[in-house]
Amino acid sequence: MSDHWYEDETGSMVRPYTVTQGRTRPAAEHHIDMMSQVTAIEQDDGPSPGLDHARSSLLDLVRRGRRPVAEVAADADLPLTVVRVLLADLVEAGLVRISAPSAQRDKHDPTLLREIADRLREL
Repeated sequence: MSDHWYEDETGSMVRPYTVTQGRTRPAAEHHIDMMSQVTAIEQDDGPSPGLDHARSSLLDLVRRGRRPVAEVAADADLPLTVVRVLLADLVEAGLVRISAPSAQRDKHDPTLLREIADRLREL
């Protein structure tokens, strides 16, 4: 994403609690796990009325294709807690759908586990 919400030298330009209007959790009816899958609901690709910059930027990321919440947060350069609140707002607006992560798929994939171990060693 080319439109970052921070300055490289000074850090965040906007505090996360201002983006979420002071909320630290999504509404109780929304359980958004970091591996939950986010999908945009098909609509016109134009700007969605009533969305601020944070929510419209997040919606643009989600429109690129189905992906986990953690990946959306990484691409948005925002904390996971902030992204969960913003995604819940988009669900309530009828713009995205959140589905539970697949339970057993790739859970014990040896190739994936080796790749994770290799990446951790690189750190």
